[in-house]
Amino acid sequence: MASQYYLQNSPVDIISAVKFNPTQKYSNFLLASSWDATLNLYDTSQDGGRLLTRIDGIAPLLDCAWDQSGKAGYIGGLESKVRRVDLETGDCTVLAQHTGPVKSVLSHENTGLVISGSWDRTVQFNDPRQKFQTGTAQVPHKVFSMDATGNLLVVGMAGRSVYVYDVRNLDEPFQRRESSLKYMTRAIKCIPSGEGYASSSIEGRIAVDFFDPSAVVQAKKYAFKCHRSIETDSNDTQVDAVYPVNALAFHPIYGTFVSGGSDSLVCFWDYKARKRLRQYPKYPSPIQALDISITGSALAIAHGGEVGNPDANERTMCGITVRPLAPGEGKSKS
Repeated sequence: MASQYYLQNSPVDIISAVKFNPTQKYSNFLLASSWDATLNLYDTSQDGGRLLTRIDGIAPLLDCAWDQSGKAGYIGGLESKVRRVDLETGDCTVLAQHTGPVKSVLSHENTGLVISGSWDRTVQFNDPRQKFQTGTAQVPHKVFSMDATGNLLVVGMAGRSVYVYDVRNLDEPFQRRESSLKYMTRAIKCIPSGEGYASSSIEGRIAVDFFDPSAVVQAKKYAFKCHRSIETDSNDTQVDAVYPVNALAFHPIYGTFVSGGSDSLVCFWDYKARKRLRQYPKYPSPIQALDISITGSALAIAHGGEVGNPDANERTMCGITVRPLAPGEGKSKS
């Protein structure tokens, strides 16, 4: 198994998202969106990777997604628009218009709809084939993170609010929930089995929640502390340092998940056994985004200085590491 490697020609500013291609044929292709307003397409099948194309956007990008064919992408960001990107020609066409920055974009597998969540407190559903909007859901707070499993869409917002929608009926949320975490949500990812979702926050915690409202199932939900360490401050006093957990990604085969924090660490977790499987050595800077390929054979890790940090040296540490995963790496030991 080859060792991990840094992608050459990485974006020069914070990488907001990394997404592996959803098809088996192109599973080594990786999209990366950045605050430098670029969308980058890499072939990760060889050490060092290869930049296939770089497309300049209008404004900083906060998220990207593949379409279900694996041949085009979608981007959203501070421009307040969702654009479809032809990855062969570089052509960008506007698919949706919001009145505030677009924080989250995804292509829904079951319906083919492109779903976008914005700081304008709306979630839009657009059909890229017909180029029209099929619906808009008004939500009470800014959208911070979204993910889908089957026909269920989980929307994490400000105010510790979480809505679960059935995409076949957008009139009302399927469920209205309050986050199991005490502070601002950073990431939400659905469990591959479809039974629930994991969420993370700025307070160094991860929660695991389940959709089934029965008391028996709800008793299984839990939250735990992570991405924390005992450190020495300027007065030589030991303090409990708490770091935001910025990114989550589930293994598509084993159902375990990885987390990435501002402590520059990436950890594998077995949510059923409620234990950490492994922790990788520190990366050069805070972890901003994660994804695991559909084959479960590679982990993409985006790291860089915190958004808004004026330190130029921090920005030079922005990059993407690809870690090949050995057979059984990330598999539950129970």
